[in-house]
Amino acid sequence: MPSSITTQINPDVFKWLRESSGWTIEDVAKRLKTSEDVVNSIESGKKDPTLRQLKELSNAYKRPLAAFFLSYPKPEKPRPKDYRMLPQKKDVFDKKTILILRKARMLQEISGELSKNIYYETKPSIKKANITDDPKSLADKYRVELGFTTKKQTELKTSYEMFNFLRDKMEDLNILVFQDSIPVEDARGFALPDETPNVIVLSSKDSIEARIFSLMHEFAHIILGEPAIDFPDYTNPYQNKIEYWCNQFSSSFLLSEVMARSIFEANQENLTDTKTLNKISRRYKVSKGMLLFNMLKYDFITESEFKNVLERYIPQEPEEADEEEKDGEKKQSGGIPADVKCLSMVGNKFVSLVANNYDHNHITYTDALNYLSIKSKIFDKVLAKASK
Repeated sequence: MPSSITTQINPDVFKWLRESSGWTIEDVAKRLKTSEDVVNSIESGKKDPTLRQLKELSNAYKRPLAAFFLSYPKPEKPRPKDYRMLPQKKDVFDKKTILILRKARMLQEISGELSKNIYYETKPSIKKANITDDPKSLADKYRVELGFTTKKQTELKTSYEMFNFLRDKMEDLNILVFQDSIPVEDARGFALPDETPNVIVLSSKDSIEARIFSLMHEFAHIILGEPAIDFPDYTNPYQNKIEYWCNQFSSSFLLSEVMARSIFEANQENLTDTKTLNKISRRYKVSKGMLLFNMLKYDFITESEFKNVLERYIPQEPEEADEEEKDGEKKQSGGIPADVKCLSMVGNKFVSLVANNYDHNHITYTDALNYLSIKSKIFDKVLAKASK
């Protein structure tokens, strides 16, 4: 069929696919190298698009071409509540963020189906909390429940090891943790507790210490049963009650009040010196910003001191590739090894779900490769690493 031929579609579907992908009419016009009037005419049903135009938008939206030929817009889960507190961006997201949200929903649905096939529980093994509960005492309880003792925290050699330890604990609770390249200026993470299995997604472009904080912040949203997309930021004085609660939970989990007071009292004479902050940060694998937040919270420094010292540690966007150093993989000129990248993005539990379904003939080999977004040559390597 010539690509220049016009095709009859439901204009509502055409508009829905554009809007659900975060594209404006101007964006579409530029992509199709046409005018905004043409795009408006297609959406109003006055003009039929060409097959070439649909193929172009299929690639742009990362949607199958067949989606444009649906009889009506397909119902989709609503986006998580926007807690980012970003000026003039309420419910307005980067196209890449929207794509990652859609991908996470797909992986959540796939995970549920794969779990049912092999009779795995999908409900999270947690007790739901309420915003009226004390986040600090709840954080202390979860430190005990997850075996995150002070001894364990200091024994973990790097921030990557600590992230992996906590990620494994989340998976033990039937909470899947995915990582993807969410633009950190748009969002740092989101939580999807409205379906099982519950899902947390973090930006792989963020620093590892920031990801650790975001992981526990999103876990707090899971505990509250609150779908959210946010920008965990303990420095923001204009947080709403839920974001404040989640920040309190995360900071208290990563550094309990008893620990924090003991550490700060032992270093009180030079508490905000760079050398002291570096030493404490390395030992407990938390960011200097979070240490300062706790110092302010427990009245070891004033608000003006907090702001002044924090200026030293305005985070820079890290290279996405550095996240894989946690596995002891040296960077090669060719980039991150594909097996390492796969495990980093979807986690051990999702890989195990795929592998077990394949072993029991519930899915084909091609299905398994597609779910993991990998090529056949690294399939065995991914499974071997996931089983360690």
